[in-house]
Order: sequence, then C-alpha cells, then structure tokens
Amino acid sequence: MSQPLRTTIRIDLENGVRLGPGKAQLLELIAEHGSIRAAGAAIGMSYRRAWLLGDEINRMFRQPSISTRHGGKSGGGAGLTEFGRELLSRYRRMEEASRNAMHTDLDWLASNADPTASARKPESIFGKDNA
Repeated sequence: MSQPLRTTIRIDLENGVRLGPGKAQLLELIAEHGSIRAAGAAIGMSYRRAWLLGDEINRMFRQPSISTRHGGKSGGGAGLTEFGRELLSRYRRMEEASRNAMHTDLDWLASNADPTASARKPESIFGKDNA
C-alpha cells in the first residue's frame, strides 16, 4: 500500500508574515527540547538560522510565542509561552481540519498518481529547446 499524500498549509497574514510547517515544526521542537539550539539541530538548521526564525515568530503577533532563559549556573534554554502553545495547537488543528476536508480528493489523487513518476526538470520532459 502506498504512503498517504502529504499536505501542508501556509497562512499568509495581512501584515505580510507567514505561518507554515517550518515555523510550526520549530515551535514544536523548542517545546520538546527546551532549547533553540537543540530544536534547530534536530532539523539540520544552524543555531543562527533557528534563532532568527524564532525571533521572526516572536515578532509576528502581538504576544511572543517563545520565551528564553539566559545561561548561567543552571544553563539557558527556551520554551513556548502560553500564546505559543495556543498558536501551535491551533495551527495543528487547522492542518487536521484541512486534511479531513480534502480526504476524498486526496484519495482520488493518490489512486490516480503514476507510481513510477518522479519530479523532473522541464528539460528532461520536453527537451532543452521547449523548456
């Protein structure tokens, strides 16, 4: 049996920022690991990139989603604020609702997909002159 189709959602807010699977995954991993560095490492992201993405998430809404603790004897760390936990929960609920709403159409797509097909560059399908 084939793998179910994977869908993602991205929400484009009126202020021009976007909330999608990457930011949701980072929030989830910060909650799991208690660290921005560890969350980034878990998805192969540099600490700098994870920190910048976390900072962007914190500036997206009126309230921050990520809280940090400075280092010292007990070490630093990060976690989600109450707002961040609610944001992640609502995003995951929207993902589930969208999958449920598209279930029939996703099944149709899956049953009609060519299992031997793969993503190709346009020139490999049409030739370089027609790309």
